Amino acid sequence: MPQRSTDGPDGLTRRAFLGTVAGAGAAVLAGCGQRSRAIAGAVVHPNAARGHRLRTGGFPAATETLRCDVAIVGGGIAGLAVARELDRRGRKDFQLLELEDEVGGNSSFGGNAVSGYPWGAHYVTLPTEDAAEVLELYRELGLIVGEDEQRRPIYAEEAVVIDPAERLYVLGRWQEGLTPRYGALDNDLREIQEFAARIDAFKRQRGSDGLRAFTIPVERSSRDPELLALDRLSMAEWMRQQGWKSERLQWHVGYACRDDFGANPDHVSAWAGLHYFAARDGIAANAESDLVLTWPEGNGWLVRQLRAPLGDRVRRGSLTWNVAPRADGGVAVDVFEFGRERSVRIEAKQAVVCVPRFIARRIVEPLRALPPEPLEYGPWVVANVTVDRLPRGLGAAPAWDNVFYASRSLGYVNARHQEVGQRRDPTVLTWYQALCDGPPAAEREKAFATTHAQWCEHILADLRRVHPEIDATVRQIDVCVWGHGMIRPVPGLMWGGARERFAHPIGDIHFAHSDLSGLSIFEEAYTRGVQVARALA
Repeated sequence: MPQRSTDGPDGLTRRAFLGTVAGAGAAVLAGCGQRSRAIAGAVVHPNAARGHRLRTGGFPAATETLRCDVAIVGGGIAGLAVARELDRRGRKDFQLLELEDEVGGNSSFGGNAVSGYPWGAHYVTLPTEDAAEVLELYRELGLIVGEDEQRRPIYAEEAVVIDPAERLYVLGRWQEGLTPRYGALDNDLREIQEFAARIDAFKRQRGSDGLRAFTIPVERSSRDPELLALDRLSMAEWMRQQGWKSERLQWHVGYACRDDFGANPDHVSAWAGLHYFAARDGIAANAESDLVLTWPEGNGWLVRQLRAPLGDRVRRGSLTWNVAPRADGGVAVDVFEFGRERSVRIEAKQAVVCVPRFIARRIVEPLRALPPEPLEYGPWVVANVTVDRLPRGLGAAPAWDNVFYASRSLGYVNARHQEVGQRRDPTVLTWYQALCDGPPAAEREKAFATTHAQWCEHILADLRRVHPEIDATVRQIDVCVWGHGMIRPVPGLMWGGARERFAHPIGDIHFAHSDLSGLSIFEEAYTRGVQVARALA
């Protein structure tokens, strides 16, 4: 979901730029005057006002004390993983405390009469054998339905993304795949091929310790010093060292950094940037290694499965404002309940804090005195655009993931793409943009000040570039602003030492969150949660 200098006219050849401007101009003119009505919908961003209570403080003293075995702070994927794994292992006396009215974190989801849709993460990659915890989960959930004679997993067909999976709008038409080959010059194609060859080499490479150079989860990657040195460079610096200057290759790498890290290549560790490409090498009997698993509601499908066995042990609308060791052992967790406007103290034998690091530093008493940490969080905007019919266009057929070359956005995914043998109109287009044109704080401030009407015009202006008829098909646009959407793996974060320290427990206070991995992806959050739960159980 962030931005690159090559995403504008300066990043195109003159010929390509003129063609793109002509197409964009026609699209904007075609859309002018079509939207005479206000568009239904709302801005439904996560409850920032609740979270910001941590800044002002002033919480009332607890009027009730409860006791439990384990208190779990945060109902994102890591927190859900802790709770589910504890439950599976018979340690059932826990309370999961969630600020929002629903669990899910960055995998939150919604829906309307047309379709379910994601508010954040919308797919998971096929795991390698290194992701043992994730493979086990997928077997339990029926996503892996068997194995072939080579012991490769067979995935449930309904979850594997249906072909065509990806297409890119470039120079007035759609092409299959996201590497911008249509209209590319010989030099572009040569550098694109060189980059692909380097990535293939990284996929096969093992470090001096025998581990894969890049894998998921991060902690099972090689610690070879030569590989870890990549973390001291930005992805942009590494690209320059290779001598690659193709604007199309630069855009392709920039898109990947915005998609997974919410940042431009000059703000992303080269180790993390290469990990994006080289770690996605899953094994399956019935799918190519680069395909993904997806659902109409995105990773919300996984949230529902993790949430199902937890019952009333989930306390929603509950802001944890203090986590402190108790003098007589155990942990005191102070929680403000918005529904009843009161504080409750939970005395637990152990606590697991499953929130972003910058929040953990505010609520965990022993962390408050620590010096500043090199953390950066990227804001995002996600919009669910309900349309009467699926937009089409010249070139490749409509796909699940539809991306626009030289756009500030990341394009959109089609919520009903996985429906087979059914009419897929109307549908919902989930549109994404990482807000990384400026400093995160400034981008957050602008995003929260933007009205629904302004977001609608911004989103439609982007969609008109590729679908001039879009205004006439729109029923509703709902918008979600993520102020701190994901941690950014800035140079030095992955292997500079600070990140590894985040996972160290403090007495009976434990930590589990994707921030501990430096990458905001499902597999990292889930694995962290399961590992802590197994240690406790």
